[in-house]
Amino acid sequence: MLRGRAVILRPATEADVQALVAIRADPEVRRWWRGSDDLTGAVRADLGDDDLHVYAIEHDGQVVGAIQWYAEADPDYRHASLDVFLDPAVRGAGLGVDAIRTLARHLIDEYGHHRFTIDPAAANSAAIRAYAKAGFRPVGVLRRYERGEDGRWHDGLLMDLLADDLVE
Repeated sequence: MLRGRAVILRPATEADVQALVAIRADPEVRRWWRGSDDLTGAVRADLGDDDLHVYAIEHDGQVVGAIQWYAEADPDYRHASLDVFLDPAVRGAGLGVDAIRTLARHLIDEYGHHRFTIDPAAANSAAIRAYAKAGFRPVGVLRRYERGEDGRWHDGLLMDLLADDLVE
């Protein structure tokens, strides 16, 4: 269990699946975190992926989102990649930034990671602002990076954070 200023991060379990599915089903979240029509299956698949570390984000005793990370296996390119989603009802309170900072600090202190990446949709300005508050910087636009529900390709933004740049 990892404690931030306002959030607690703990490994997500089967008991969290329905709460995470409900958050991912919200249109504001689903816009960016699409997944298949079977969101329950998608969340369970993430929890069952041995290379992916998924934490439930708790605030005031409620699951309000998830944050996950995976590590690049090649030691010459070592870094961790992060992804996060929050219930729209709690956005704007700094909980996402707190979760990112808390997880990044843990990965620096416990795993020795020196670099992190995140790749939001280029149009997801709220997420980009939150990542910047934690110290992430834009690296470049990933052109036609992911296919949207409309079937068209959309740009992503690659951002990275060096351990020394973490804003606490």
